[in-house]
Amino acid sequence: MTVATECLNLSSALGTVVACQANYYQVRLLMENCGPLHFLCTRRARLKKLGQQVVVGDRVVIEEMDWQDRRGAIATVQPRTNLLDRPPISNVDQILLVFALAEPELEPIQLSRFLVKAESTGIPVTLCLNKQDLLSDAARKQWRTRLIGWGYEPLLVSILEDETLPTALLTALQQRVSVVAGPSGVGKSSLLNRLVPNVDARTNKVSGKLGRGRHTTRHVELFELPTGGLLADTPGFNQPDVTCSVDTLMRCFPEIRHRAGNCQFSDCLHRDEPGCSVRGDWERYEYYLSLLDEVLRHQQQLEHRPDTETTEKVKMGSDGQRQHEPKLEAKKYRRTSRRRRHQDLQDLCYDVMDRSMDELDDAVLEEYGL
Repeated sequence: MTVATECLNLSSALGTVVACQANYYQVRLLMENCGPLHFLCTRRARLKKLGQQVVVGDRVVIEEMDWQDRRGAIATVQPRTNLLDRPPISNVDQILLVFALAEPELEPIQLSRFLVKAESTGIPVTLCLNKQDLLSDAARKQWRTRLIGWGYEPLLVSILEDETLPTALLTALQQRVSVVAGPSGVGKSSLLNRLVPNVDARTNKVSGKLGRGRHTTRHVELFELPTGGLLADTPGFNQPDVTCSVDTLMRCFPEIRHRAGNCQFSDCLHRDEPGCSVRGDWERYEYYLSLLDEVLRHQQQLEHRPDTETTEKVKMGSDGQRQHEPKLEAKKYRRTSRRRRHQDLQDLCYDVMDRSMDELDDAVLEEYGL
């Protein structure tokens, strides 16, 4: 690609991190008269000392730009509008939650867990239902009506069958940073292949034994859409954890948001309080109660484990569940620094020399009878 002369004179530029691997970052620049360019960058040591992480989606300032080899160094990370922890990605405009209507069969409780997890981030959610060709017109209308009752207007697609994707879906993705989420085997990677034809994304079929998909995406990366915007695929898992607060859980249900204004209790859990106007008369109420019990149990565990943070480390399993593992004792297992080892060796040498001189003095005094 030909780069304008005025661009070649720039020593710094603003860009978006579109991929991370090891200690290298792919940064996409978009400047007037220069077109979209990609630079391979490292992170300045100063950022590392400050504990400043660089994740996909970050808007960064790069310096020391080598226009011939397209290399540079990330000097500054701009303030983030939001940050997702799994996958680590920032400045997201919307979450595109993809589920399949069939193969695997759509389970309302699983869909609810994903919706709650997505809503808990505070990022707008767009629901996309794939494989509509496997259902009859009546079944599709039934699902649409049902989900509208939940508070969502779903986009129904058939990624492998439709010659063109719905205009509503393409419009929703334009000029936005979108993250594709959902369980394995529902067609997320196939959707990415349709939206970005030059992406070499791997796909796997649904496991016949388990009735669910196999994990195919290993890391997060932002891809440029031909119609404008950036799209990220995420690792698929089938059981997201719900560890938010009770207040956040309530806000994650549109049904509660629409009814809570009429509730006469300011601290109501909408569970067994008499006269509560929220509980009981909507489809997902039982799902809410189940997740409420889960959140309350999690809070009780945290209250009874005040030292967990110092004695255990938390790892995320492939199924999306948190796993607690004991930390090693820092003093017992921490490696001694090279500087400390050199200092200890030097002290030992001085000690040996002092002892040798003392022994020599004693021998001389003894020889002369002093």
